[in-house]
Amino acid sequence: MQQSMSGAGNYYDNAPMESFWHSLKIEHVHGAGYKTREDAKRDIFDYIEGFYNCDRRHSALGFASPRQFAKRFSNGVLFTQFNGTSNSSIKS
Repeated sequence: MQQSMSGAGNYYDNAPMESFWHSLKIEHVHGAGYKTREDAKRDIFDYIEGFYNCDRRHSALGFASPRQFAKRFSNGVLFTQFNGTSNSSIKS
């Protein structure tokens, strides 16, 4: 893994990655005290694949988890917008 994805002056690519590193450090790794590098790798992998990518709520998904978002998407409702209406009720 490489912590910084962006080149100089290209801050748009870097913002999501910086947000991820912040979440990982604050929500999971801080104070963990891993005995070995392998313990850290295994634990961080489990956090990313078992929680972050499945169950953690994300602001970009209307504060739904990826699992909830996928279920709503498969049912034809993407997310509840901030004004309380869903995009499935908007007439095109």
